[in-house]
Amino acid sequence: MASQQRWLLAHSGFALFLGCPDDPTPGLYSGRFMDFAMKHRIASRNTAATFLKEMLDQKLVRPARASPDRRITLLEPTEIALEYMAKWVHTHLASLDFLDGGKRMAKVAVDMQAVWRMQPVIANRMLNSRILRHPGVTVSLFNSATSGGMVMDHLVSQITSLNPSEHRVLIGEISPKAISSQFMISSTHLKRLLKQAAQIGSVGWAGAPGKSTFWLSHRFVSEYLRYHAEKYAMIDAVSQAALNQSDI
Repeated sequence: MASQQRWLLAHSGFALFLGCPDDPTPGLYSGRFMDFAMKHRIASRNTAATFLKEMLDQKLVRPARASPDRRITLLEPTEIALEYMAKWVHTHLASLDFLDGGKRMAKVAVDMQAVWRMQPVIANRMLNSRILRHPGVTVSLFNSATSGGMVMDHLVSQITSLNPSEHRVLIGEISPKAISSQFMISSTHLKRLLKQAAQIGSVGWAGAPGKSTFWLSHRFVSEYLRYHAEKYAMIDAVSQAALNQSDI
């Protein structure tokens, strides 16, 4: 299952559990989750059902203790899933604080429920963002692959400087073997992903493959930066509203 697809399904499940902005009645159950995934064109019903089963098997969600309707089985995130999602929100808030000297994390520390007010709104905005849903050919390629998003983040993290006059950004030598091991992606899968990216002119080696400096195209880097700028701007707007107790 694609990296971005799993990411959007996870956020959707949390939003349903907490209460979506356009349907604030909280409640996560199989039928509703599959309908939501179809409505927002995230995944087919079968794929959404498979994802939910995986979450149950991995003990990231569980049947709720009480359900007002015996015909449906309400689900709830487990403690570990709540921790993962809270960390995701905290990481982005901390990054924003680092960039602008804000005090979002300090405010969250005294208002722990703010994270759960923010998450459904963030999820809703992500699902309706053209840039996040269709970020560009290269970002979409990496996001469509299992673990591809993490590989992409790693490659971009190797950038030490950007020269607007150059079409390629050199990032030094990379080790496909180390990347494969670190992000639990098979060497065959990684090789295929890098080959596809190379075929569209987004990545490549300056010399002999695997033995020379690796490069990323400026188009690829621009797509990546635009994608993350959109996400952070969105989270910033939602956090400002939630932490100031205004209408979001």
